[in-house]
Amino acid sequence: SSGINAEYGDIDIPGKIRFQESETLSPGNSVTTFDCNGFTVGVAICYDIRFPELAQLMRLKGADFLVYPGAFNMTTGPVYFELLTRARAVDNQVYCASIAPATDREAGYVSWGHSVVVAPTGQVVDSAGHEEKTIYCDVKKEDIQAVREGIPTWKQKRDDVYKLTEA
Repeated sequence: SSGINAEYGDIDIPGKIRFQESETLSPGNSVTTFDCNGFTVGVAICYDIRFPELAQLMRLKGADFLVYPGAFNMTTGPVYFELLTRARAVDNQVYCASIAPATDREAGYVSWGHSVVVAPTGQVVDSAGHEEKTIYCDVKKEDIQAVREGIPTWKQKRDDVYKLTEA
C-alpha cells in the first residue's frame, strides 16, 4: 500500500481535466518496500511520485529501485511524468520506473502512457511512447554504488538541521 493518502491525488485543472482518485482509491498507511533478486524495491502509486519525502523514506529502508505504477493523464503526463521519475531517481540515487498503460484514446480515461526506466544518474534507460511496449533493462548494483560514492549526498545530509522520519 502507498504511504500517501489518495485524496492528494485529486486534481482539477479548469478546462482540462478533473480526476478524483479519492473516489476510487483507498489511502495506504505505510511505506512499502520488498526484496527482489538482491535488490530492495520501493513501490507507491502514481500520484505519490510528487512527494519526494516518500521516496526518501523508501531509500532509508534500503531501496535500490523505486516503482510507480500509475496512469498520468494527457494533460499532466506530457509535463510531469518523465520529469518526476528522473527527479526521484536523482534525489535518491536509485533506479526509478514509472509504469503506465499504453494510450487508448477510445478509453473512458486516457492514460499518457510513456512508461520509463531511469538510472540513478537521471538518464533515461528506456521508455515507451503511447504504444504498448515491454521494457527490459539491466539494473546493476555497481551503477548505484558508483553514483552514491561519486556524489555522496546521503552521507552529507544535515541531520543537525533537518530530519526525515516515518510517521
